[in-house]
Amino acid sequence: MNATTFAPQEVLKQLEWRYATKEFDSSKKIPEDVWKVLEQSLVLSPSSFGLQPWKFFVVGNPEIRQQLVEHSWGQKQVVDASHLIVLAIKEGVNEKDVDTYLSRMSEVRNIPVDKLEGLANMVKGFLDQPSDVFDKDAWSAKQVYIALGFFMFTAAMLEVDTCAMEGIDPTKYDEVLGLKDKGYRTAVVCTAGYRLPSDKYANMAKVRFKTEEVVEYID
Repeated sequence: MNATTFAPQEVLKQLEWRYATKEFDSSKKIPEDVWKVLEQSLVLSPSSFGLQPWKFFVVGNPEIRQQLVEHSWGQKQVVDASHLIVLAIKEGVNEKDVDTYLSRMSEVRNIPVDKLEGLANMVKGFLDQPSDVFDKDAWSAKQVYIALGFFMFTAAMLEVDTCAMEGIDPTKYDEVLGLKDKGYRTAVVCTAGYRLPSDKYANMAKVRFKTEEVVEYID
C-alpha cells in the first residue's frame, strides 16, 4: 500500500458520510470479513509506550445486551446494532503489565528481554509517579479513546455505521459483564452496524466550526 491508495477526496467523502447513528437496522449484520478488519483496527491501535492498557469486550449475547439498555439511558443502539463493543481500561496498570508487554516485544521482535531493561525502567518510572500528580486510570482511558478513534475511522472507510456512547452507567456495565473480577473497567461504548433509511440524522448537515476557527498554523 502506498500514499495514493486512497485519494484524499475519497477519505474526505467518507468522513462526511459518517455520523453518530441513532437508528440501526437490526436485520443487517456486519459480514465476518469486514468485522475482522474492524477487530484488527482495535488490536493495531497505538498507545503510549505501546503498553495497550485496555481490553475490548464484544457483547453478542442478546439477553445481556437487552439488560444493558436500561444502563444506556434507554438507547436502542445497544440492541439494534450489529455489534456492541465495550472499550475498557485495565485497572491500576503496573510493573507486571510492563513486564508482560516487554515479554511480548521480546517474542515478536526476537530481542532478549535483558536488552529491553532500559525501556522497562523508563516505563515503570513513568507509571510510578505519585498518585496525586498522575492518575493511571485516567491515563489509560486516554489510550482507550485513541483506539475508539481508530475503530470509528476504519468503520467509516468500510461504510460501517458507528455510534460512540458515553451516555451509559459504566459501573452497571461492569456489573452486568463481570469486568471488575477480570481487572477491567468500562470507559466508553461503541455500537457498529448499518443505519436505517428512516434515521433522520443521517442526512443532516454536520455542524462544525469553520476550519480557520479550530485550526491555527504557527509558522
